[in-house]
Amino acid sequence: MPEDNKAGNVIIYTGDGKGKTSAAIGTAIRASGHGNKVLIVFFLKGTGYKHGEVIALEKLPGISIKSFGQDGWVKKGRANEGDIEQAHLALDCSSKAILGSDFDFVIMDEVLAALDCGLIEFGELESVIKNRPAEVSLVLTGRNADKRLYDVADIITEMKPVKYTYGTKNIARKGLDY
Repeated sequence: MPEDNKAGNVIIYTGDGKGKTSAAIGTAIRASGHGNKVLIVFFLKGTGYKHGEVIALEKLPGISIKSFGQDGWVKKGRANEGDIEQAHLALDCSSKAILGSDFDFVIMDEVLAALDCGLIEFGELESVIKNRPAEVSLVLTGRNADKRLYDVADIITEMKPVKYTYGTKNIARKGLDY
């Protein structure tokens, strides 16, 4: 059995393929199983609808969830003031959780997409990452990860679509896609 290491990691799940949020949630479940406290902050995913993963995660011990965003998708170059405000609220929530002593893991789901869409600035996110206590682990998800973040990450996984029919002949399915 490996020795217990208390050092936190910065983990990035990015790419055009499915599975970024699912990988982050798998990490949350594993952490919860070992008694860790986890906060999942959903960027760009409003509070009006609960995805299947949120319904399940709310039943697990040690996992807290906060959702920020407006209804609908944020498209690069077409964000509005409400989208920007929600992204900053999510970043502030994440930062406070990271700097506080309440959580071992903070998952910032779709933060990379928020950065890519210009809702938050690179320096803001970099500051949150660099100022985290060494024992707190971060998971950042979203498409189009800024390559400058690769220097501060410990683990980077890029999801690559090999066969991806969503949006062509298949529609999103409850329980599989949301």
